[in-house]
Amino acid sequence: MLTWSVITKQVAAEARIQQLAHFDTLTALANRNTFREHLKACLARPDPKLGLLFIDLDGFKFVNDSHGHLVGDTLLIRVADRLRACCGRPGTMVARLGGDEFAILIAEAGIEEARDVARTLLLEIVAPYQIEAERRLEIGASIGVAAAPEHGTDSEILLSRADMALYAAKAAGKKTFRVFTPELETRVHERVRLEGKLRAALAQADSLFLFYQPITDIATGRVTAREGLIRWHHRTRGWISPAEFIPVAEESGLIDELGIWVLNRACRDAASWDDDARVAVNVSAKQLGKGTLASNILAALVGAGLEPSRLEIEITESALLADELDCLADLRRVRDLGVRVALDDFGTGFSSLAHLRSFPFDKIKIDGSFVQDAVQRPECAAIVGVVADLGRRLGVTTVAEGVETQAHLDLVTAEGCTEVQGYLLGRPVPSAGDAATIAALNRQAALHRPTSQVRAIAS
Repeated sequence: MLTWSVITKQVAAEARIQQLAHFDTLTALANRNTFREHLKACLARPDPKLGLLFIDLDGFKFVNDSHGHLVGDTLLIRVADRLRACCGRPGTMVARLGGDEFAILIAEAGIEEARDVARTLLLEIVAPYQIEAERRLEIGASIGVAAAPEHGTDSEILLSRADMALYAAKAAGKKTFRVFTPELETRVHERVRLEGKLRAALAQADSLFLFYQPITDIATGRVTAREGLIRWHHRTRGWISPAEFIPVAEESGLIDELGIWVLNRACRDAASWDDDARVAVNVSAKQLGKGTLASNILAALVGAGLEPSRLEIEITESALLADELDCLADLRRVRDLGVRVALDDFGTGFSSLAHLRSFPFDKIKIDGSFVQDAVQRPECAAIVGVVADLGRRLGVTTVAEGVETQAHLDLVTAEGCTEVQGYLLGRPVPSAGDAATIAALNRQAALHRPTSQVRAIAS
């Protein structure tokens, strides 16, 4: 009897070991290793045909940070249940790859079947989750789709291409899916090459520049601040748009090094200005939430000998959406140094008023799209006026961005804005020390491009 008991316990222990080796302990889905082995086995069959979906939850970290890990774990279990319920087709494997990443393999399915599953899953995942009696959560998902044999029959290539498609879905605004295309792979290779060039530019520090655009007080006409805007000139490509290289810096982790360069350069330049204008520096969402921003700012201020009151940082509303708690902690440390904090592109985020309640911003910058439409659209003019009034009541400076014509200036003045920024009052220009270098680069670029294009890229 004792021997039988020992054997029973041994069998149970071995079964438990097998369970741990092949399945995720939280959701009971297949784990990463099991999924990859199953994918290899399916692709090893004659004439393999399958659909592969990579799923990444949108906003899950915010749930973890704001509600706690126990609630986050419960949410992951509920998501896993919905994935299982939607994928009951024979030959389908659902796996949790780790964190909030899932994968689905659909045997004997083509691209269209995989597309249909992706559409269904997007609708299922975004439906609200009743976690507790009084706790109702909503999240989204981004999905990347690849298929064999259309996109390859090697497991590593197929996994890589599904991941590229997932990345494209996130770049498209999340809560959507994308199917792999050769253009995505070309784009990834170009991004890798651009990352290498940017890494070299940071190491040499001789092709990066800051251009400054004035921010002007409406009542006095005095320049109160200048916003530093980074520019990059590559020796063969010429001027590379920030819209192209900033996302690469963020995705590759170079944004921290780039941000430190901008801070140091902006503080040094501002220390040499004849007036007492502040310098404004944009801070990426990727620089927030790490606990390092305040120390980087302090080092830049000390190195340049600049008073903290002459520096202000600008963050967008979207920067607060991902990891709001950690981001606000960083901003409080920055403000404790005596540095001003501005909320940029106000009105384009999802919870503008909530952000004003959660942090005492020194400045609100009204997004230029409202300003430029306000002349023709009364509703946009009303928004500008309401924000200006809100700023006045809160004791916060309001800056109207995108002021390009006299009509724009007249309107934002009438609506009560405090300051303005835009081409009407000043385009971005290099610092005095860089002016000759920039002029030489533009003359060189003019030999290869139309003058209007050179001017547009450089400014």
